[in-house]
Amino acid sequence: MTARPTIAVTGATGYVGGLVARALGGSATDLRLLVRDPARAPEIPGADVFAVSYDDREAAVAALDGVQTVLMVSAAESADRLEQHLTFVDAVAAAGVEHIVYTSFFGAAPDAVFTLARDHFATEERIKASGMGYTLLRDNFYLDFLPALVGEDGVIRGPAAEGRFAPVARADVARSAVAALTAPHHHRGLTYDLTGPESLTMSEAADILAEHLGREVRYHDETVEEAYASRRRWEAPDWQYDAWVSTYTAIAAGQLDGVSSAVATLTGREPLGLRDYLAAGE
Repeated sequence: MTARPTIAVTGATGYVGGLVARALGGSATDLRLLVRDPARAPEIPGADVFAVSYDDREAAVAALDGVQTVLMVSAAESADRLEQHLTFVDAVAAAGVEHIVYTSFFGAAPDAVFTLARDHFATEERIKASGMGYTLLRDNFYLDFLPALVGEDGVIRGPAAEGRFAPVARADVARSAVAALTAPHHHRGLTYDLTGPESLTMSEAADILAEHLGREVRYHDETVEEAYASRRRWEAPDWQYDAWVSTYTAIAAGQLDGVSSAVATLTGREPLGLRDYLAAGE
């Protein structure tokens, strides 16, 4: 009898990690959930739950003992997120894990306009240098977040100009991750740009949202100075303001443009577009 592979999923209390964990539950795998708060872990029969944070190397190494493949969902945004990522990647390698699947960001590069994409690039480089097999899932802007960008006055504000982006649904990211986790040998050493089926401007996205909501939604192209000023109504550290604003300026610079077939290649089904997502309510 062939032993069942052991897969570990991080971030299982979050949306993407939770979808992946539930999809793997009951499959021909032994499943481990690595979460910061075990009380919030999804209830999946047969899954073992471990209390692990990315900055706790010792706990991570112990929890990953005997694991063949791990999904590393990028940590919540914080000033020390990159340090957390690097500590965890080193722990995964030290535990003898054979393959890591990492949720990165579209256009990750050391000089990316979107500031947090630079941290994703540094994490990717650490993974590549580890000697483990890997699959990098570079997610575009999350389709799910577009409705939340609409202000109470029906306006989306940001300095994206007429730049295009190819937003992807979190459900499609999760399905892609499951495919990579369950057949890692087919995806070893590969990087996939995960996008939806269309490249949109913010104005076009606003029109689709208006059509769905049945009310006026429009896009206002802020200047960078206006963008910082409008976001200062929320108290946050400077790095967070930079991240919020550079999400839009990266679109303006064309760094989130380009439709990929990767979701269909990985999952065997076409990704959701904005109209499909809104209609389905995923």
